Amino acid sequence: MKLSELSCGKSGRVTAMSALPTATRKKLMVMGMLPNTEVTVVRLAPLGDPLQVRVRGVDMALRKQIAAAIEVEVLS
Repeated sequence: MKLSELSCGKSGRVTAMSALPTATRKKLMVMGMLPNTEVTVVRLAPLGDPLQVRVRGVDMALRKQIAAAIEVEVLS
């Protein structure tokens, strides 16, 4: 499942970010979004872009295009 498909309040574990450009992937990894890291969607903007996600206790905003390139496995 893609990160952009998670609804508010749902959590997932990052499985892959290979579809992202190298520079973008490196920036996200520096901010703590690494494989096997838990990510929670906090809220969506009214028009759906950007998403607010929480990674390792830090909130960040991601464009929907970037979130669509991040694969997650849904946590129950």
